Amino acid sequence: MTAEQVEGWGDDFWEFFLGFSHYFSRADVRWQAWKYLRGLMATIERRSGWSLAEHAGDATLDAMQGLLVSRCFNRDKVRDQVRSALVTAIGDAAGVLIADETGFIKKGRSSAGVQRQYTGTTGKIDNCQLGVFLTYHTRRGRALIDRELYLPQSWTDDRDRCRRAHIGDDVEFATKPEQAKSMLERAVAAKVPFAWFTGDEAYGQNRALREWCEEQDIHYVLATRKDHEVPSGLHTSTRVDELIATVRAGAWRRMSCGDGAHGPRVYDWASVSIRAGFAHGRRGWVLARRSISSGELAYYVCVGPRGTRLRTLVSTAGARWAVEESFQIAKNEAGLDQYQFRRYDAWYAHITLSMAAAAFLTIVRAAEAQKGAPATARTRAA
Repeated sequence: MTAEQVEGWGDDFWEFFLGFSHYFSRADVRWQAWKYLRGLMATIERRSGWSLAEHAGDATLDAMQGLLVSRCFNRDKVRDQVRSALVTAIGDAAGVLIADETGFIKKGRSSAGVQRQYTGTTGKIDNCQLGVFLTYHTRRGRALIDRELYLPQSWTDDRDRCRRAHIGDDVEFATKPEQAKSMLERAVAAKVPFAWFTGDEAYGQNRALREWCEEQDIHYVLATRKDHEVPSGLHTSTRVDELIATVRAGAWRRMSCGDGAHGPRVYDWASVSIRAGFAHGRRGWVLARRSISSGELAYYVCVGPRGTRLRTLVSTAGARWAVEESFQIAKNEAGLDQYQFRRYDAWYAHITLSMAAAAFLTIVRAAEAQKGAPATARTRAA
């Protein structure tokens, strides 16, 4: 990376920040947000409150903490503007929206939404917060565009506990699929261009979410369990694993569902039509993925336009891995999981700023790729 590139990125970052700086309604809060964002992208070992304050040249932690709980910071408007900037940079009508969650390991019981619950971050039940996110994935890049903190019923049923964490009395319990639906609604309202929606079993098993997508004409490829039943006749239904078992050996097709860390992710794939009518004249399929090495099977339920090719379903199923890359970038390069506070409003403030920092890195990389310049592994604006 050259000095000219670094200077250019600094100018780009300032322009990027100006796009949403007016959503910090006081000048001191606005300036603190600028320093916070620069700290998140700085080459420092850990982006804790103290580290960010030291990087910003603040004598105490007060200003950084004040930013995260400030009423002069419109978190949702900043989120919306960052999403708009991302769409401008990487938007594509063939894009995919992906719902998934990630865990934030915590100690104690006071952090908003914390409890012992399963998280894929550690692959076990842990004391953690869970954030549900919506990722936007296109051929030009990928990034997180929306977020919700999952509040278990152990929290929403205890309003005193909620108030201590500054969770408003109007915040009610919502399942993860319901949170995903809210984020999809916002993306549709903002006219984010996309062709498909995907997610893991937590979303594919939720009938209400699938039916809502069908009503809204949102095409989907959603992972599901092997015992999921789909219509197979006028008054009959069949488990997806039994349906796929009827596929003849020669009908399986070997193809890549996208590149992973170690090259193309190649599996054997097959699909079977679902015998049911869908809104807007759409068609349904059961999609199966078979490991070449072990023969292990994974299943998906899909709804989309008539004539959708198997390759399209496969590439959409494979797009789900993009969310893991988005989490990795946001955590490693923008401090998504490096916070030490308990308040509900502070969680949304930090997560929104971290998403903004990660979005800027995606925008820069997309611009570099468009110009033919080599994209660096890490782009710093500090």
